[in-house]
Amino acid sequence: MSAPIAAYEGILGSSVVTQLRRLGGKLRGIRVVHVNSTREGGGVAEILDWMTFLMRDLGLDASWEVIHGTQRFFEITKAIHNGLQGKSVTLSKKDWRIYQDVNEQNAERLRASLEAADIVVIHDPQPACLLKLCPNRKGKWIWRGHIDFSRPFGPVWKMIRSYVEKYDASIFSMSEFAQPLPHPQFLIPPSIDPLSEKNRDIDPAELETVRAEYRLDPERPLLVQVSRFDRFKDPVGVIRAYRMVRKVAPVQLVLAGGGATDDPEGKAVVEEVMEEADRDPDIHVLLLPPDAHKTINALQRLADIVLQKSTREGFGLTVTEGMWKGKPVIGGDVGGIRLQVVNHHTGFLVNTPEGAAHRIRYFLHHRNRIKEMGEVAREFVRENFLLTRHLRDYLTLFLTIRSGRNGRILYV
Repeated sequence: MSAPIAAYEGILGSSVVTQLRRLGGKLRGIRVVHVNSTREGGGVAEILDWMTFLMRDLGLDASWEVIHGTQRFFEITKAIHNGLQGKSVTLSKKDWRIYQDVNEQNAERLRASLEAADIVVIHDPQPACLLKLCPNRKGKWIWRGHIDFSRPFGPVWKMIRSYVEKYDASIFSMSEFAQPLPHPQFLIPPSIDPLSEKNRDIDPAELETVRAEYRLDPERPLLVQVSRFDRFKDPVGVIRAYRMVRKVAPVQLVLAGGGATDDPEGKAVVEEVMEEADRDPDIHVLLLPPDAHKTINALQRLADIVLQKSTREGFGLTVTEGMWKGKPVIGGDVGGIRLQVVNHHTGFLVNTPEGAAHRIRYFLHHRNRIKEMGEVAREFVRENFLLTRHLRDYLTLFLTIRSGRNGRILYV
């Protein structure tokens, strides 16, 4: 259950909450509908859970809809996702027909709500063609891309662009992801909820319970990567970095995560990870359910070093989560991780398993730097990546787009 907006005064001060209430007052009563492809699993679902609640708390008539699809539909949209992040993929005319057919089925179910809304926010490629299926819409439609669009595979982006270009505006996480489009583009990085079960403070006894449950040795440094089991998260590369470090230091590794209902590749990736782990007792591969927020919170707090060695990343909320818990992060030098990991200040950016291993060894030999950089990381998140800033950006965007302001790339 999300906390009301007043609960955040203790973390960010009353002026921040007052500003949000004033913005909410200007938008009181407008109908806002968010649409994505999964109710649980992944950062988008977590964001929409608190965002719709807080928008309602501020007086907006906000709701969240989820499209339904077949197994084949989600296999196709996973390929689209991979293509938009730069992978060469093959999608047939039949695949694109299935993609549109499923969107048409969802449009039949959602059309009345979407056409009546003042603002509709469509998240990611799965429901992107809903706009063309709602010809009597009265409000403004915004497409929000959460992934790394910096070098999309041409044929896939060409098709998705044919849907997206008809929106009134689009949102990307950073300027490097923005693409040539005929409407205003807004840059809004994601955020975390500091009062959620995944990010709230935890009693030390709860931490020790989780440590004991997964048989983690309190005497040896712990490396933790939390993420969906996705090839772009490079869990196999993390294991290889761990093995290089093990040659010189007795560390242990946790790879914790699960899947999302709109990601059918997870099982295959887990099998690859288990094969690479090769029954090493100090590699803990944890398949967690979508609601294992307290466990993830504890694992990140137990970690000496948090990793997110992605090869593509729209933003990387697990980076934000680790930093909020006072941990330096070793992250892939890609996408939204670059917005968060400032080399030598909040962590290190790396490109290879060898680079990750080198930075892990640095921390193990300079333990004071873990604490120093962790403190900087937490304040960096407080200033830039908490939900109040994110919510303010969305409310400002809504006011801007309803006023008819034009532009190309806008920072809100």
